[in-house]
Amino acid sequence: MMTVLENEFYYLDNFHRVLTWIAERYSDLLSADESAFLADFPTLPQAARALFVRMVMRKGELFRASKLVYAEIGNPHDAALPLAARGLVENDPVLTLEQLFELLQKPEIGQLFHLSAHQKSLRKTEQLAALRARYDGEHRYSTWHPQSGDHVYRIASQALCDRLRLIFFGNHHQTWTEFVLSDLGIHQYEKVEFSPAARGFRSRRDIDDYLALHACRERYNNGEAVADVLRDLPPAAPDNDWLRSRRDKLLFQLAQHLEKLRDWPAAHDAYAACAYPGARARAIRVLEKDGRHAYAYALLCAAREAPESAAESQQLLRMAPRLARRLGHARPARAVPATVSRLDVSLAQPAQAAYVELLVRDHLTRADAPVYYVENSLINSLFGLLCWDAIFSAIPGAFFHPFHRGPADLHSADFQRRRAQQFAACLAQLDGELYRATIQANYAAKAGIQSPFVYWEALDAQLIALALSCIPAAHLKKSFERILLDIKSNRSGFPDLIQFWPAERRYHMIEVKGPGDCLQDNQLRWIDYCAEHQMPISVCYLQWAD
Repeated sequence: MMTVLENEFYYLDNFHRVLTWIAERYSDLLSADESAFLADFPTLPQAARALFVRMVMRKGELFRASKLVYAEIGNPHDAALPLAARGLVENDPVLTLEQLFELLQKPEIGQLFHLSAHQKSLRKTEQLAALRARYDGEHRYSTWHPQSGDHVYRIASQALCDRLRLIFFGNHHQTWTEFVLSDLGIHQYEKVEFSPAARGFRSRRDIDDYLALHACRERYNNGEAVADVLRDLPPAAPDNDWLRSRRDKLLFQLAQHLEKLRDWPAAHDAYAACAYPGARARAIRVLEKDGRHAYAYALLCAAREAPESAAESQQLLRMAPRLARRLGHARPARAVPATVSRLDVSLAQPAQAAYVELLVRDHLTRADAPVYYVENSLINSLFGLLCWDAIFSAIPGAFFHPFHRGPADLHSADFQRRRAQQFAACLAQLDGELYRATIQANYAAKAGIQSPFVYWEALDAQLIALALSCIPAAHLKKSFERILLDIKSNRSGFPDLIQFWPAERRYHMIEVKGPGDCLQDNQLRWIDYCAEHQMPISVCYLQWAD
């Protein structure tokens, strides 16, 4: 098999793989121009196709022929002629002064616009500002720079190619480089056996809604008024939990922005219309800030009857006494925090900045009781290795292309329920001795494969062996069960350090707090959970000796 380094047209082959994949799985969802592109593109000459893909995979839409030098393509202008004839690229496009500046280098700008020695020394942004008043029109590149002898092309179908990439990956953050990184072995992905009919989008509306959501997010990120973005937000998809969750996430961010602006009514309305985790608690808090205490307290009481998560319960417990006091109600009984051992350490302050966790680790570690800085990596990794088959089971809609780091529904409310039988089988191994062999076998067999749980760079065989020898299976099971309860929230907040006593087959977890630092909410929840289930844990407070 020819490798990516031996095949000079590897990028073109990868692009054709995407087109074939889309044609086989999404033909009924494609627009007329998308279908026409899939049918027409393979008929172009190889050099033209290669040049087009080279441009598509680079940043921007404007390119100079002199910057498109590829040995396998040859003369870029000759290769671009069939593309221009089909309307895929525009030759010699009309450019603004800003676009021209993006294409030209500083020496060219100085020569073209006859800048003085002082003007030539300015930054490009300053040169542009100085010239903008004199050159405010739009012209073709050949008019701007008739002596250049160069050609400029604009990709006329960049948006179409972006849609095809979206249809293939199901998201915008993965790019064409996934193919190369995979071919080179830099990124490895689990090979999941899924049906040829498996696909991320089930209707054209799904695609259009995703594009509309992405456009709204881009507008918000570019500073557009939140009210204008909210007005154009597409309605929630009635039959697509994945798209609905993306909409809820954006709506939550917009509500947070309104809250920062102290627009309490608009912020409340946005939170109330949002099912994103934490939105209900923020809605109550906004009502409190707006002085609508009775309404806030009623909503809080209803939420406490059926909290969405431990995180929400924690927030509600914090707000309840304050609201009750404002309304003259009896103060609710406070939850009694778990008793957690405290460890006080005094060390000399280092001359240079250093992580307090590493200082405490080095202070506590002993030859017979090593200490590791693991934070979220160890327990999550052990969970990911034990439950590998459940996480990567071919559940409909979870996998639909070869480059998934994890299931597409990882953060959906029914992630665990859809795999209940598989997860039960994995966790049942903790009732015997089989779990050790499974974790070690997957550590060897799956090494380096992308996973949403396994931190390969933080693991080694010795750490895994110590963990399996010193952490009781019952404690692992309790930790794994809590992860599955709320994957988004419970994958973080683990104690920073873990100390092992191999001869005694025991362990101890340590959360480190430097001077002036305090425990975060997710850390408090894990500490309470560990204390509740007799899992050894301490909070170490570091002070400087001087």
